[in-house]
Amino acid sequence: MPERPIAPGPSVARSRARRAGKHPAPGPRAETPAPPSVSQAPPSVSQAPQSASKDLDVAVVTARDEQGAFLIRELQRLRLRVRHVWPSNDPIPSDADVIYCDYDASLSRRVPWASGEARVALVAILPQTDPISPDMLEAVTPDAVLARPFTVNAILASFVVARSQFLYQRRLRAKVDRLEETLRAMRTIERAKVILMDARSMDADQAYAFMRAQAMARRMQIGTFAAGIVASTEFLGPDRS
Repeated sequence: MPERPIAPGPSVARSRARRAGKHPAPGPRAETPAPPSVSQAPPSVSQAPQSASKDLDVAVVTARDEQGAFLIRELQRLRLRVRHVWPSNDPIPSDADVIYCDYDASLSRRVPWASGEARVALVAILPQTDPISPDMLEAVTPDAVLARPFTVNAILASFVVARSQFLYQRRLRAKVDRLEETLRAMRTIERAKVILMDARSMDADQAYAFMRAQAMARRMQIGTFAAGIVASTEFLGPDRS
């Protein structure tokens, strides 16, 4: 049986083509990946998120000189409702969300709230060269400071920091209030337990279980039920707590 000729491999075919002066057709070229598209430029630093500045009132208590006008203009660019208050020798306004107020020796007396009980966010505007008192700043406890001369970035940062710091402190105060309320309820419950132990010859666990069951049946907090027992001590007997 005659042998079939073996077809030359690709390398042999290319070698013969080179000797014959022929060049094989080039194979498909790999496509060069397109350069990544340039991302859109970030927004101007004077554009704060609308969710952070929507429906917020700002009072600016400073002279409307070149720097004061610049401060008001930049705050308005943040979509804030800005109100200029000047001159102001009276207590600074407290009917705004954020207050920008000049630092001076009387600032601690003009703040209409006690230290640690701020009702609005306060930004103290610091002078460029005049000395400041660390003790006075500590007494006022502003949420942020803004030093002259103003810049766009400094104004934006002062607003964001003051607002976030004020909200954080308000959340902390709410937690403290809830803890104090819980402690008062616990003391009231202990007093009611003593009253029940004396009036009904119960031990501590029985007195607490009784109050808990009665409170659940009435759909009220056990502290509220205990307060009713304490308030009616004259009908149940003397409280020996």
